[in-house]
Amino acid sequence: MPAASADAGAGEAEGPSPGGPGGGPASPADLVPEPLRSDLVGLRRRLHAHPEISGQERETRETLRGFLEERGVSELREVAGTGLVARIPGRDPEVPAVAVRGDIDALPIREETGLPFASERPGVMHACGHDIHASWAVGAALLLAESPADGDALLVLQPAEETAEGARAVLEAGALEEAAAIFGAHVDTAFEVGKVVAQPGPLAASADRFDVTVRGRGGHAARPHQTRDPLAAAADLVGRLYALVPRRLGTDRAAVLSVGALHAGEAFNVIPGEARLRGTIRATDPETRKRVVAELERVTRATAEAHGVEAGVEVTPAVPALLNGEREAGWAREAAGRVLGPGAVVPLPGRNMAGEDFAFYLEEVPGAFLRIGAREPGEEPIGAHSPRFRPSEDALFVGAAVLAEAARTASRGLAGGGAAGGG
Repeated sequence: MPAASADAGAGEAEGPSPGGPGGGPASPADLVPEPLRSDLVGLRRRLHAHPEISGQERETRETLRGFLEERGVSELREVAGTGLVARIPGRDPEVPAVAVRGDIDALPIREETGLPFASERPGVMHACGHDIHASWAVGAALLLAESPADGDALLVLQPAEETAEGARAVLEAGALEEAAAIFGAHVDTAFEVGKVVAQPGPLAASADRFDVTVRGRGGHAARPHQTRDPLAAAADLVGRLYALVPRRLGTDRAAVLSVGALHAGEAFNVIPGEARLRGTIRATDPETRKRVVAELERVTRATAEAHGVEAGVEVTPAVPALLNGEREAGWAREAAGRVLGPGAVVPLPGRNMAGEDFAFYLEEVPGAFLRIGAREPGEEPIGAHSPRFRPSEDALFVGAAVLAEAARTASRGLAGGGAAGGG
């Protein structure tokens, strides 16, 4: 592990120095020195070519472990089955630790990017950027080894984000008991490389799953009057549910209800006895979350009664809304502005209604989650979970530098060395 500069005193760790026009870096690659820059690219491409789905990230974990050990990081422990936590010593053991998280799992998607390092595993792909997230978190840790924070830094390489199980498993393992703040980030092709969203309040929605079972009385398709058609009731219910949010909640409530599956029957000439539909509910605050669930149950009961059938609703909570702390978002803004220069920090337009299990950490540890631009100028944005998703590799360097500096800034604040500023 590289030693810290002997000229830097405690609480005065040197972070990156903006060097391009207007105070920003000349290019994103300048944010990470060689040979680490090339090493991180190689790591990211290796992870991308060998993706593993949630709960199966054993090879991924060993790749990350080997990369860290080769560069002098020796304090490592396994968590959450297939995850890894590393400790990077700070300058003062009395200052509380700050954590940086990178998720590491892939999705069951067949890749269509055409990249020379595309997935070698049919039907599995890093279609959400977790290969970059894992690599930039490792990069942040190694930058912190070179230029330490006041207190220790904890690197959390978390499995199973896509199934909303990994963060809870990390917490249950006690891996963050020492952490006084935590930071993470997601690539986002809605923004160009070099732009960062770091704001307080809701940055991702809660995501709950629901299943509705409609039971009626099946029969011959030629004699529907002799049946109680659950399929007709289910189809009617879909339309009523889609009117629920704008009509029942009002335009000031940020919520989305989507039906993703509707199954009933097997034969073209038989009215089935049962229909099932399932979907998701998303909201950016707890009160709206409860309200949508209550309305889902009410509308389902009313629709079933109107059709003379029976219906049951089961709601399975997945992740809570992700709510960034004011103080921690301020530290992240300050860090991003210092690393990237004026104008780098941008607002999130509208609401992000996707779920993110980093929200579980924020229920236990103060922190902030960022969106980091990953689109080259002139390119079209391609959303995550697409088989063509290919974020810019330059985002890797931005993420590593910004997360490392956010950890330093937070550590300095926790040590009493300064308040959060703007960026």
